[in-house]
Amino acid sequence: MSDIEQNIVLAHFIVVEDVERSRRFYTDVLGGKTVVSGEGADAVTYVALANSWIIMNVGGGPTDDKPTVTLETPPDPDRVSSFLNIRVADIHAVYEEWKSRGAEFLTPPKKHAAEFRCYIRDPDGYIIEVGQTTLAWGWHPPSA
Repeated sequence: MSDIEQNIVLAHFIVVEDVERSRRFYTDVLGGKTVVSGEGADAVTYVALANSWIIMNVGGGPTDDKPTVTLETPPDPDRVSSFLNIRVADIHAVYEEWKSRGAEFLTPPKKHAAEFRCYIRDPDGYIIEVGQTTLAWGWHPPSA
């Protein structure tokens, strides 16, 4: 593994309308931990969730390093091009716990060929898949 590969951290950045509201969702509902809580003009906030981070900030117009890009929350929460995927050991227990904390699931967990899965929305409408494998050998991330 090269020095570059050893020094990479993957995080998921989302644009939110209300940073504090989203921080509370990812900590109080999903069980994450606030790592950096933005204040004042720099509202960027980091929440550690499982083995990654959710980074959230309000949207904004183009900058010198992304001159044609505007950051905004999803204009239509029913049309998505990507989503957060969370794998759990016991989807039914997670479903009940997160539901009791205020998570709004689109459906209860549904059985599919190799997994149970269901989806929730965060306060800005982002889709989050929650799944549990039914494969005998379990689920493992792809090897490099």
